[in-house]
Amino acid sequence: MTSERLAGFRPLLQATARQDAHQIAPWVMLTSVLSMTSVLAFGWVFPDPASQAVLSRNVASNPAFALIFGSARDLTTAEGFNDWRALALGGFFAGLMAIFIVVRHSRGDEDSGQAELIASGVVSRHTRLMVAVALAGIASVAMGVVTTILTTAVGSTFLAALGMGATYTASGLMFAGVGAVAAQVGSDAHSANTMAVGALGALFLVRGYLDATGNEDWVWVTPFGWTQSVHPATDPAWLWLLPPLGLSALLVGMANLLLARRDFGLGLVPPTPGPARGGFASPLAAVARLLHGPALLTWALGFVVIGAVFGFIATSLGEVFGKNPMMAAVLASGQVTTGVLTAEFLAMLLRMMGIIAAVVGVQAVMRFYTEELEHRVDPLLGAAASRTRVFAWTAGVALLGPALALLIGGTMTGLVATRQDIGLSVGDVIRQAVAETPAVWVLVGIALLVIGARPAVRLAPWLAVVATFAITILGPLFRLWDWILGISPLWHVPTVSAPDASYRGLLVVGLLALVLVVAGFAGYRRRDLA
Repeated sequence: MTSERLAGFRPLLQATARQDAHQIAPWVMLTSVLSMTSVLAFGWVFPDPASQAVLSRNVASNPAFALIFGSARDLTTAEGFNDWRALALGGFFAGLMAIFIVVRHSRGDEDSGQAELIASGVVSRHTRLMVAVALAGIASVAMGVVTTILTTAVGSTFLAALGMGATYTASGLMFAGVGAVAAQVGSDAHSANTMAVGALGALFLVRGYLDATGNEDWVWVTPFGWTQSVHPATDPAWLWLLPPLGLSALLVGMANLLLARRDFGLGLVPPTPGPARGGFASPLAAVARLLHGPALLTWALGFVVIGAVFGFIATSLGEVFGKNPMMAAVLASGQVTTGVLTAEFLAMLLRMMGIIAAVVGVQAVMRFYTEELEHRVDPLLGAAASRTRVFAWTAGVALLGPALALLIGGTMTGLVATRQDIGLSVGDVIRQAVAETPAVWVLVGIALLVIGARPAVRLAPWLAVVATFAITILGPLFRLWDWILGISPLWHVPTVSAPDASYRGLLVVGLLALVLVVAGFAGYRRRDLA
C-alpha cells in the first residue's frame, strides 16, 4: 500500500531536483554566508576586550537587537557572536526557503496545470506532495552541511559550526511541514504561501517579543525557541533538535490526511466568489482589486499586530533595563537617559517597519510580473488599455501599499507606546513612520525599474531589501563608514521630533525614488512582453 501511495517518487524527485537546483542554490549559499561572515566580522571589528565590551553594552541597550537576533549569551568569542547574529535570522530564511519549495511543487503545479501532466504517468497523488517535502528536506540538509563547512573553514570550532548548521536544517524541516499543510488549506498557491509565511512571521515575532521584553526563559514555547535553545556556541543542548523533527513529522502526516480529503486544484478553504454585480470603474480597477486586494488586506492586519507588538516592547523598556546590570550601571552614572534610549529604540523599530513595508511593495510588483509570465496581462493590453495605464495601476498599488502600511503600523505603535510617558507623543511616532515612506519608495522603485526594463534580474529588488536591512540594522553596530551607511535609503530619514531635523537627505531620496519609477515606466513601454 505504501509503495502505491508513493508510486513514481524517485524519478519525480530526481527530475524536480534538477529543475529546481538553480532556485535552491542562492538560498543555501546566502544563508550559509550569513554564518560565515559573522565569524569573519567578529575578529575584524571586535578584536580586543574593550571593543567587545562596547559591543555588549550596545546590544544590551537596544532591545531591537533581541527582537531580530535573539538574546545574546556570549559576545566575547566569534562563536558566541555568530550564535547571536545568525542563528534566529538564518533559521527564518531556512523556513522561508522550505515553504516556497513545498508550495511551489505542490499547489503551484496544480495551479499551472503541470500536476495534471505529472498525474498522467505512474505517479500517485501523494507522491507529488512527498516529493515537494523531500526536496525541501534535501535543501535544508544541504544548507546545514554547507553552513558547517564554510563556518568551520573561516575559523569557528567544528561543534559550534555543526550546531549552527543543524538549527538551519531543523528550521527548514519544521516549516516544510507548515508549507505542506498550508498547501492543502489555501485556495491556491498564492494564498497557501500567504498563510505559511504569515505563520512563520508570527512565530518569529512572538520569539522576538519574548527576547526583547526580557522573557527569554519562556522562548521555548515557540518553534524558533527550540532551535535557539540549542546554544551551539556556549552550552550545546542537542536534545532541543528533537522537537522540530517531531513537529515536522506531525505536520507532514496531517498534510497527507488533508490531501486525501480535498478536491484536486482546490483547497479546503474555497476561493472567495466575485461580486454578484459589476461595480468596477474599469477592467484595470477590477484586476487591481482582485489581484492585490486580499494581499493588501492581509498586510494591513499584519501591520496592526506588528505596530501593537512594537508599542508593547517600547513600554517595557524600563523593566528590561532594570533586569540588565550593565545598563543599570550606565543609567546610574548619567551617561545616558532612558528617554534617549527609548527614542533611539523607537527609531530603529520604525526603520525595521519600513523594511517590512518595502516587502509589501516589491511583492506587488513581482505579482504583476507573474501575471505577465502566465499570459494574463495580454488580454488587458489587447483591449483599450495602454501599457502605461496597465503599469500605472501596478505602480500605484506598489507605492500606496507601503505608505498605508507604515501609517497603520506607526499609528498602532504610537497608541500603544504612549500609554506610558516615554517622552514622545502619538503624533511624533506617526510622523516618524510617515517620514520613512520616501526611503521605502526607493526600494519599490528599484523593483519597478527591474520589472519594467529588465525582468531577467528580478532577484535584484529582493537583494536590495536584504542589503538595506543589513546596512540599516547592523551597519552602526559594525561601525561602518558613513558612505556605506548612506547606501541604505533609510539612513537618510531624519528624526522628525529633533529640533534640528534636516530634511535635505529625505528630499534627495524622494527624488531618487521618482527617477526610478519614471525609468521603470520608460522601460516597460519599450521591452518585449514575457
